Amino acid sequence: MRNRYLLAADVVVVAIAAWAAYAFRFGWLFREEREEFVPFLVCAVVIKIAAFLIFGLYSRYWRYAGFWDLVAVVLANSAASVVLTAVMVGSRLAGWIPELARSVMPLDWLLALGMTAGLRASLRAVAERTSKRAGPVTGRQRRVLIVGGGDAGALVAKEMEKNPQLGLQPVGFLDDDQEKVHKRIYGFRVLGTVASLGRVVDTHRVDEVVIAIPTAGGPMVRGIVERCRELDVPSRVMPGLYELLDGHASISRLRNVDIEDLLRRPQVTAELSGADYLAGARVVVTGAGGSIGAELCRQVALAGPSTLVLVGHGENSIFDISWELARRFPQIVVRAVVADVRDRERLMRVFRATNPTVVFHAAAHKHVPLMENNAAEAITNNVVGTGNVVDAALAVGVDRLVMVSTDKAAAPSNMMGASKRIAEAVVRAAASRHGKAYVVVRFGNVLGSRGSVVPIFKAQIAAGGPVTVTHPEVRRYFMTISEAVHLILQAGGLGRSGELFVLEMGEPVRMRDMAADMIRLSGFEPLEIPIVYTGLRPGEKIDETLWEEGATVEPTTSGDIRRVTEPHLIDAVRLEELVAELVNAAACDDSERIARLIREHIPSATVSARQPHAG
Repeated sequence: MRNRYLLAADVVVVAIAAWAAYAFRFGWLFREEREEFVPFLVCAVVIKIAAFLIFGLYSRYWRYAGFWDLVAVVLANSAASVVLTAVMVGSRLAGWIPELARSVMPLDWLLALGMTAGLRASLRAVAERTSKRAGPVTGRQRRVLIVGGGDAGALVAKEMEKNPQLGLQPVGFLDDDQEKVHKRIYGFRVLGTVASLGRVVDTHRVDEVVIAIPTAGGPMVRGIVERCRELDVPSRVMPGLYELLDGHASISRLRNVDIEDLLRRPQVTAELSGADYLAGARVVVTGAGGSIGAELCRQVALAGPSTLVLVGHGENSIFDISWELARRFPQIVVRAVVADVRDRERLMRVFRATNPTVVFHAAAHKHVPLMENNAAEAITNNVVGTGNVVDAALAVGVDRLVMVSTDKAAAPSNMMGASKRIAEAVVRAAASRHGKAYVVVRFGNVLGSRGSVVPIFKAQIAAGGPVTVTHPEVRRYFMTISEAVHLILQAGGLGRSGELFVLEMGEPVRMRDMAADMIRLSGFEPLEIPIVYTGLRPGEKIDETLWEEGATVEPTTSGDIRRVTEPHLIDAVRLEELVAELVNAAACDDSERIARLIREHIPSATVSARQPHAG
């Protein structure tokens, strides 16, 4: 038993508490006068230790004790005292003991409670003090000002105190809640509001600022970062709400302020209970090596499936995510499968061998300019591949399937978006025909994904510019990868049959504003690193839309997910004919025919043919 020494200590303190209760009541020489003391002592030790076992006090890790652990100590002592009182009163009535002083009972309860709780509090205090000496402190401690006096800020301060080897010493907090100003949090004073940043930095010789407000909107974070830059003080940011929820929040994950932090909308509410359907499930994720697919795997693993099958075409990316998951989640069976969703027979064998109950289909070609010049690839991968995944799921009786789609599927102006729109129709038609909980989740761009604009801007700034933007007014919707995946998992639980869910994306971001922000964050001004407009690329729009004109948009039980019904759906018979004709056209690399078929069957589509690239 890990806590066997604690149990032995409890025997001693319970006995001391019983003796002290009698001593306080009758004086230090009570022993000769109170014959019932020995039976009381024996019963107290036996009953209380038994109660402590029943209430699980020896299955807790007391170096991390918190409020609910203290509640357990109180309940265990209280229950034990009730039973002890009943036993002693019954013994007195039965004549087994000559007399009983009932006033001893509350004294014993109070003393035992104080001593057992104090014993556990001392264990935590010793553990925390030991952890502070766990690593060597090298060099001068950097003085850190924490912006945000909430739970995230308190976590930052606590971790800095516990880990002096990090070389970070909190000097205090800033918070706009007037109730907190001049109060102390973990011993550190709230020195003022955010508006007093300049004065506090100067007065307290601050070396660094940590922004610990996970729910802060973009304008607030941008303002703090700009002010820190003016003061010539580096700033870093605490991981956002969704990163905190994934179980990896710690001081070691503080990072330099990045554009992802400056673009945050007010954070949508995360409800992990929406992923209950994944507990114990056998899950397949296609496209598992991609940015969205890999994050899906991580968050699915957190929900506790029995088996997680990673399907992807790139062996290196599949190896990387499978190795990570096997290390982090040894209790889950992780299977890595290198397969192309276009290979129907291979996919069928994989599904029959693994017999999944839930499928997340994230495999797709996603780059608009590339697919404009490779229309046949867009069709075979996005349309045919999706059809193969759906057919394999139906063949083995998969209960739930979630397809990851894109805002470019609404009123598509390019081959990528059009192919995803048809793939959506394939999933929804199968759901309607078979009564399965197969759904589509549509959202805009994700920050941090492979091929996204952020690393391109960074590389251009590092090279001295210019930073290229297609058009001065082009705007796009953005989410973080982690945020999008949380909502995808929730949408999977909401689905009944064939729904189209659209995620809350906030307001679209103008790309020239993003470019200017990144230039400033890199220590330059837009005059030093020019922004050059290159013109819209083939298939691109000025603005994206999340659903078709005339669509019906309804709320769901999750306020961050909408149920959308669009007009002009392709019926099942026409859909099968369309897919068959598209496959034939793709086999001939006939992009003209592909574009014509798309325009004929999707009234809102404005795609046009491009010369296919060889190879």
